[in-house]
Amino acid sequence: MKKTLLLIIIPFHLFAQKFSTREIARYKLEASRVSIIRDNYGIPHVYGKTDADAVFGLLYAQCEDDFNRVEMNYIEKLGREAEVTGGKDIYNDLLIRLVIDSSDAIADFKKAPAWLQKLCYAFADGINYYLYKNPAKKPALLNHFQPWYPLLWTDGSIGAINTGDVSIGELKNFYSGENESVYVKEKEEEVVTGSNGFAFAPSITKSHHAILYINPHVTFYFRPEVQMASKEGLNAYGAVTWGQFFVYQGFNEYCGWMHTSSYTDVSDDYIEKISKRNNQLYYEYNHREKPVLHKKIIIRYKDGNSNKAKIIDALFTGHGPIMAKRNGEYLSVKSNNRDMKSLIQSWERTKTKSFAAYKKVMDLLANTSNNTVYGDAEGNIAYWHGNFIPKRDPKYDWSKPVDGTTSATEWKGLHTVNESVHIYNPPNGWIENCNSTPFTVAGKYSPKRDNYPKYMAPDGQNFRGINAVRILGQEKSYTLDKVIAKGYDTYLAAFEVLVPALIQAFEKDNSKDDSANAQLAEPINILRNWDYRCGENSIATTLAVNWGERLLPAIFHTKVVEDEEDDQVTKTRQFAATASPQELLRPFLATVRYLENNYDTWKIEWGNINRFQRISGASDQHYNDDSASLPVEFASSTWGMIPSYTSHTFQGTKKRYGVNGNSFICAVEFGEKIKAKSLLAGGESGNPNSHHFFDQGYMYTKGIFKEVLFYKEDVLKHAERVYHPGE
Repeated sequence: MKKTLLLIIIPFHLFAQKFSTREIARYKLEASRVSIIRDNYGIPHVYGKTDADAVFGLLYAQCEDDFNRVEMNYIEKLGREAEVTGGKDIYNDLLIRLVIDSSDAIADFKKAPAWLQKLCYAFADGINYYLYKNPAKKPALLNHFQPWYPLLWTDGSIGAINTGDVSIGELKNFYSGENESVYVKEKEEEVVTGSNGFAFAPSITKSHHAILYINPHVTFYFRPEVQMASKEGLNAYGAVTWGQFFVYQGFNEYCGWMHTSSYTDVSDDYIEKISKRNNQLYYEYNHREKPVLHKKIIIRYKDGNSNKAKIIDALFTGHGPIMAKRNGEYLSVKSNNRDMKSLIQSWERTKTKSFAAYKKVMDLLANTSNNTVYGDAEGNIAYWHGNFIPKRDPKYDWSKPVDGTTSATEWKGLHTVNESVHIYNPPNGWIENCNSTPFTVAGKYSPKRDNYPKYMAPDGQNFRGINAVRILGQEKSYTLDKVIAKGYDTYLAAFEVLVPALIQAFEKDNSKDDSANAQLAEPINILRNWDYRCGENSIATTLAVNWGERLLPAIFHTKVVEDEEDDQVTKTRQFAATASPQELLRPFLATVRYLENNYDTWKIEWGNINRFQRISGASDQHYNDDSASLPVEFASSTWGMIPSYTSHTFQGTKKRYGVNGNSFICAVEFGEKIKAKSLLAGGESGNPNSHHFFDQGYMYTKGIFKEVLFYKEDVLKHAERVYHPGE
């Protein structure tokens, strides 16, 4: 018998209602219990009587700063982007709807503990009150936010959705019927971006207090800077992802947490053996046939001035949705992309008051996408690599699709925190993670690879990690300023490998009389004398980065061991050791000619073309060479840059503009009182008419930090505005 479940999402705006008198009265009562103080940088410090009051005020303040980003994040998590952006996002929406089921979020909300329901209601009320008080603000789609929305998105990470290695291209091919048997590997290998987290023990700080360095690398303006406090023990400061009600990366009076993206294996692809009989699909499991479940998913999308719908017959096995057909084999995906326990963990960590309490929160085992670097007022520093880690049979290669016909490949519960890769208070006094291997987090005191199954920590090394290990042990009396200085180290470690190979290739090349090679002599000499540090006035940085970008495809395709993926550092070293002279020289010649054609000379300083500009409040930023911009000395983390700044040119521009990298940066020292300094890319507000739209722009390009105002008496001294939501 064919099993069919019909999932129809009716656009809310078709029956959007005005806010009821009862709702408005509730909103006003909640607002009366909340005070928002905007400091001299526009940072909202939200004070409520209860935790729910603080959530209400936080979401109201977020909407004031950038409602569009708040709304778009939930449009995405509802799988409804195509209703706004058109048919190009149909399969993005399908992917979301396959792995995040709204009905599950609603069910979780209904059974959530009362305290969590209160926070969720406050979340919705804060946004809806903003819409009520600002009728001129026209939502793109969502006119009335629902309290179960936070259960769609329980992790604040920018990369929280995990589908193994199945790509959108494969998903589209399978469900559109277009070339369904072809494996489209869109992701050659993404450029290494990620984040940095450093922790310093009292033994190597001047004050003898622990210091934490918080340095996420994400798309610019992905998170604002906030403080939220209540009389129920909440007082958290840091970065919050637009539309979420918990501080994702930050600190309270007792401890701090920095998350870096993890490659811990949290989802798996299963090869399903599918057969068809009597017009019904079956999959094999333990020598028995089970019926494939069909779910009809309706994806609505915008087409010009009209709205259309695409009906998709989605297929599911016991492992999860079938998402691809690769090399003639059906692939299903088992994952955990939303979880009420994850939302509970995200909130409860912000209220922990000791190392023991933080470890208890970690025992929830629900953080699916993050590593954690930690420091506290007790003097502890710690690192956990992942958190939600399914137990698996280690005889299988979990980096590839596994046999779905046998229960031997099922997950066998979760690893405890003590079984996971972690380290507490290493003797060297420092911890680092740069989205890199956990087996170098504390230098020679790091966890040992042989003690853990491969799927627990498949992360390789990158050049940021190499640079961090190189520099953090150099200081024995850290202060906040010294920590920030390490966080702004400008050494590009990748070119320590690549440039000598280029110089050697040039010297070995037999065609030195060739006009092309003669053209390279002077730029080669520039790199020969370079110290591998980037700078605004550096011609070498311009040459190296533009040349390196031309090498990336070849580096990514380099194989050290056939049929295995190696890390960035191993591939780069292998490429540099084995590339022919022309594989290095031709891209360099192309770089010199590109610079001459584009800028009239190859002798162009990095800061002249590498710029920071913010002229639009749109989520999809626009750039213009004729508009004001600022020079930036930093480069992409791909090259080992710790303060990452990823930039590129756009249609109609010759200059490069930053899009990703350092976003919210903060150094915090724990002790009797919190001392902290922070910096935010551009500014707090998403409104170009606000003076807080780009008031941190120059500071950002120079690494000039502001003092964090953590205590209310200090906030009031620098208050620009004090108000209740809605005033």
